[in-house]
Amino acid sequence: MSEENKALVRRWFAEVDKGNPTIEDELLPPDYIDHDPPLPGMAPGREGVKQANALLRAAFPDTVHTIEDQIAEGDKVVTRLRGRGTFTGECLGIPPNGKVVTIQGIAIHRIAGGKLVEHWGVADKLSFLQQMDAIPPLG
Repeated sequence: MSEENKALVRRWFAEVDKGNPTIEDELLPPDYIDHDPPLPGMAPGREGVKQANALLRAAFPDTVHTIEDQIAEGDKVVTRLRGRGTFTGECLGIPPNGKVVTIQGIAIHRIAGGKLVEHWGVADKLSFLQQMDAIPPLG
């Protein structure tokens, strides 16, 4: 089951990268719980993921996630990954700068019944915002 769960998470990121407009409805149940939403001000659960994915796709249309490590045990999959995309559209009021930006993070998904039912995540948002020119570099 661990390999199947890892494959499901890999599929999630691949379909998000393709901009698949139905992936949230396919892989996230209506009662999906996102403990660490990627953006502030979004609706909770699956609807918030839809909103965040649409906003991020508009701001970074060529985004690609690279999975660097994956560990699975029981019903959970831990994924260490890096996202990379060109900042060409406004994001949360921040004007685009045309730069290629990267973000590193770790996502934990709980899987049940072939769906991603719960998510926890951490990402280097400080570096991300600095690359977007929203926060000056430290030092």
